[in-house]
Amino acid sequence: MKLATVAFYGFALGLLAVGLRELLTGFEENRCSMTYMFEYPEYRRVSLPRRVARLYPAYGLYLYGEGVYAQETRTLKLSGAPVLFLPGNAGSYKQARSLGSVALRKAEDMEGGLHVNVFTVDFNEELVALYGGSLLRQTHFLHESIKAILRLYKHLKTPPQSVVLVGHSMGGVVARALFTLPRFNTNLVSLIITQASPHLAPVLALDPYLLDFYSAVRQKWVNQARKLRNVTVLSVGGGYRDYQVRSGLTSLPCPPGDPNKLSLVATAVPRTWVSTDHLSIVWCKELVLATVRALFDLINPETRQFSVSPEKKMAVLSHHFIRHPVRMLEETQEPSVSISDFPESWSEVNTLRLAYSTPKEGQVKYFLFALSSRRKAYSHFYCRSNNLELSSWVYGCVNASSCVQTVDLSTATELLPPYKVLVLSLSNLSSVTHLLVSASNLNGKQFTVECEWQRRASQTLSVPAPHVLSFGLTASDVSVNSSGLLHIIRLQHFHQVYQALRIHVASQCKVHKDRLPSVYRMHVPWFGEDSLTTASVPSVTEISGMLHTSRPDNSSGVFLLLHTAPNCQYKVSVRTSLPRVLGQILRFCGPMVPVYTAVTLLLACRGQLCSILKSRRSADMSQAVGKGLQPHQVNLPVYILHMLLSCSWFQDVWSVLYLPPMDALPSTTHDMTFHEGGVPVEEWPHPLAPLFYIWGAAVAFWGSALLRLIVRLISLILAPLHRPSVSRDCGTLPRRTLLLITLSLAVLGGVSCGALSIFAAFLLHLYRVLRLQMTERSLSHMLNLAPRQHKEAENGSAEGDSQSRSTECNGAPLLSECALQEVRDDLQLHLCLSALFTLPVMLIAPSLLHWVRNLRYSPQLDPDPCWPLSVPLIIVYMLLINCNTLKLSNSKLLPLTSCIPLPMSIAMVTFSPLHLYRVSYFLLAALVPLASCVLL
Repeated sequence: MKLATVAFYGFALGLLAVGLRELLTGFEENRCSMTYMFEYPEYRRVSLPRRVARLYPAYGLYLYGEGVYAQETRTLKLSGAPVLFLPGNAGSYKQARSLGSVALRKAEDMEGGLHVNVFTVDFNEELVALYGGSLLRQTHFLHESIKAILRLYKHLKTPPQSVVLVGHSMGGVVARALFTLPRFNTNLVSLIITQASPHLAPVLALDPYLLDFYSAVRQKWVNQARKLRNVTVLSVGGGYRDYQVRSGLTSLPCPPGDPNKLSLVATAVPRTWVSTDHLSIVWCKELVLATVRALFDLINPETRQFSVSPEKKMAVLSHHFIRHPVRMLEETQEPSVSISDFPESWSEVNTLRLAYSTPKEGQVKYFLFALSSRRKAYSHFYCRSNNLELSSWVYGCVNASSCVQTVDLSTATELLPPYKVLVLSLSNLSSVTHLLVSASNLNGKQFTVECEWQRRASQTLSVPAPHVLSFGLTASDVSVNSSGLLHIIRLQHFHQVYQALRIHVASQCKVHKDRLPSVYRMHVPWFGEDSLTTASVPSVTEISGMLHTSRPDNSSGVFLLLHTAPNCQYKVSVRTSLPRVLGQILRFCGPMVPVYTAVTLLLACRGQLCSILKSRRSADMSQAVGKGLQPHQVNLPVYILHMLLSCSWFQDVWSVLYLPPMDALPSTTHDMTFHEGGVPVEEWPHPLAPLFYIWGAAVAFWGSALLRLIVRLISLILAPLHRPSVSRDCGTLPRRTLLLITLSLAVLGGVSCGALSIFAAFLLHLYRVLRLQMTERSLSHMLNLAPRQHKEAENGSAEGDSQSRSTECNGAPLLSECALQEVRDDLQLHLCLSALFTLPVMLIAPSLLHWVRNLRYSPQLDPDPCWPLSVPLIIVYMLLINCNTLKLSNSKLLPLTSCIPLPMSIAMVTFSPLHLYRVSYFLLAALVPLASCVLL
């Protein structure tokens, strides 16, 4: 093995490790507060009809309760508003305790006895994100659970007609799938709240059932969007802490302009402002509080049930999850203020800026700003206060002389972590003569009010984002020298998800005094993924500039909003962060790496076959895998195919051949096109494809090295249990035994699980590799211990011309260097095959795990995604157990077989990035001719 090859793949593995480290750990610390139960949680099982219990023995429905409430609901005579929690992939029904406990505490403070009943579904912690065969079963059980819940309220005069669904992870996808059922009444569900649910596409497409399920859900919600307009859906992503489901996938696929569908990230939720990982999004107190507040605001006090009005639902959700003003639009407006009420408490402000701190003694205080003299020179009015009470505080005077008639302008207030902010555009205040700001503190609470007139054009700066290939060596700087309270920095050329910036904001003040903290907001106009950073003054703060979605066409760019302290200078420095760029690439295109790993191993197998065809000897496995990196033979044809598909005549030919659509890289926008299977696609820059190939080759190279090490260690452990062997046929099976085992495994896969039989065949082939390793070690030791004269005689018997010595040693004794070379050749060949066989086993592992977990309910996996693959794959595995270099070199099919891996590799890259389960089929297509070489 050349040192340069090791160094190259070591460097590639290092880059991959840097990207993985950034993906898994390169985010802010968990700032979520834990939710605690004040009393012991109880889960009371709700009885279901016998037919339902017989059809779904692994599932269950429970009512959450604590303390006295749990005792009161023992008879299941309920009077609250029903909420049903749906766990996600491998999720427990007990995850509902955070939502249920906070809802119980909230009900204690509500007047009129308003409360919610939190139910939860037990889906047996199934791995539905990796095995799609259970998704439809879960959807049907959810339908039955909703009907069972509503039956519990029949004794009420006004029983609920619908249930609110709160779904975590895949539970949110199952909730939307309800509407695909032919007999489902759409009035049973009017509101769905999902948490970290991958609505756009599955994270990993490991079986066709998963993609078919997604396709059916997408077609229902997109093609019949008008019929589902009354159903309100809110999707919340976790942010960068959630590396399992990237927040871009949580965007709802719906027609543009649908007013009842909301998608956002937890970092943009008011009074939350934190990123959550995939599990903490369920118990994050800040987000749970926002959810519970919204649920109680949706309850109609008269009917004591959830409102079904789409306008009401959207108003409440917008209030708690998008923009948190001082009050909701439908709330009763507070009484207007008048100068005549407290004439001594009114002060007119003639300066450009107001900075006022309330005294300790309570007082009534108002500030009046005249608009007439400011309209031409200024475009906006900015005001902020760290008095976070949700009350009206800014008004518009209609009558200039007395300001008796006022309009409340506080509804446009935006809540930030340290203070509330109001920005008014003067062009929208044509009927207003004065602005009135309240600074009253009748309760004696001290706070600060800061207001100013602004010219938006002069306070907006632009800074170009450095190129992604600058590797952080260059920086773009901009200095904010003005003394305003708000500055806007436009980040030019920053609109793709593979871009990652490291933004430093340094603040300096000439006079040191107590100031309100600065707030830096990264505003993304096309998706609700804003993030906020609070910093003291003066300070140096680093902001992570990354995107969850790429910019759609004709959208404005990303803005950095700086809520600054007055009379201070700010300097913003922008650099590209290489580790974060690598992390972003893996976040969005991670499934490409295993595809190229399979391509590398398949081309390594091709190299072995070519070596056998040329010299009748197999190449060293490390050298073969090292030469599997051939982007000019794989990526170039794929690129040519991509270019040809832009031509209409080639598309017609493609359709005539019934070829599936070409897989592009995963989509990164919420406004995208889809494959027929419901997978979003997007065209990414083709220079990234060689990087994925290098990473995949590095995984194959070091993975094969790890496989060799494991085989050596296991062979050392098993050696005492086996009699020493010197034959290259060790570990092979007689034909009758081979046929019997093959039939047995095929039957086993049919009656239980296809993945189980494939795994068993893989273990049998691995045993063949272990026996070859033990034989190679035994022969080496025997030859080292043999007398020198004996070894020379043995070697002399194989002398002749160099060509005959390099081809075969049929006449050599069993204990000879030639026999050792034969065993080593077979070992290298089977090591390469074993590495190749490992990939299908890894891809079918989720279905095997699902079968094991549900074995007590059913001995057969239904549906089984491996059934079309299991029998041919078992036959191939079993036939290749008896394979050796001699049989392959004598086969007439070897020249044809050695040509097949390359087109299969090209097809794999073309059709498998978004359909990982297809990798096994392409590997099978390449291995069938190889298995035929053993017979012919």
